[in-house]
Amino acid sequence: MELILKKDVQNLGFKDDIVTVKNGYGRNYLIPQGFAQLATASAKKVLAENLKQRAHKEAKIIADAKATAEALKALEIKIAAKAGGEKLFGSITNIDIVDALEKAGQSIERKFITSGIVKRTGKYSATVRLHRDVIVDLPYEIVAEKA
Repeated sequence: MELILKKDVQNLGFKDDIVTVKNGYGRNYLIPQGFAQLATASAKKVLAENLKQRAHKEAKIIADAKATAEALKALEIKIAAKAGGEKLFGSITNIDIVDALEKAGQSIERKFITSGIVKRTGKYSATVRLHRDVIVDLPYEIVAEKA
């Protein structure tokens, strides 16, 4: 079954991509949730026209994403957490990374950050997807909080 995605779907594709999925997945999940529509001939023509009109706007969005990526690469992020030795009391997640970025002056939604759960002090790296073409590795360090 061919579908046109209306929204980004993780592990499947980005908005306005034409994807092929199994019938049940498309009919029972993607279409009712509003994530996709059937890729009929007329829908493909409308999509092609929309993509053509959006091409020049996309260039500006990519340029902004690249500028943000350069700003993120220049940041040095340290997250202080309570720890006993090297082991943390609790864990560090995307929410903590977003808070540290906001303190540094960058606002990024947490759904665009992939880092996993960290339970020890040290240096780590998170992946930030600013655009489908602009993905940045964000190094950060977790340090023990001083009492």
